[in-house]
Amino acid sequence: MGENVEEPAGQLTVRVPAMPADANAAGDIFGGWVMSQMDLAAGIRGAERAQGRVATVAVDKLTFRKPVKIGDTLCVYTAIDHVGRTSIRIRVEAWALRYLTRERTMVTEGVFTMVALDHSGTPTPVPAEA
Repeated sequence: MGENVEEPAGQLTVRVPAMPADANAAGDIFGGWVMSQMDLAAGIRGAERAQGRVATVAVDKLTFRKPVKIGDTLCVYTAIDHVGRTSIRIRVEAWALRYLTRERTMVTEGVFTMVALDHSGTPTPVPAEA
């Protein structure tokens, strides 16, 4: 991850429009909304890799670079960075596809750590990759 990135890294995992209900009075989308979309994407990618249930255990280095505006499409990309015994570290980038101009810019990036859980909610080993 870096400041002068021109192309998203990873796989497109979530794509959602930024709506007025998610914004402050200035028309900027709340950072918490952006983070929640990133967490959803990390959960999707983590569950696919773990072949089951996962939960977020940590968020590291969350950096808000530029605002998301009403009407933008938030595109969240994920890439698995590391798989441990029960955990999966996922790099997450949020890009805004700007309303009407279709310009694409990275707005937020971070690292999410997910833990694989069994049916009772206890950490369980992540299966080997097929």
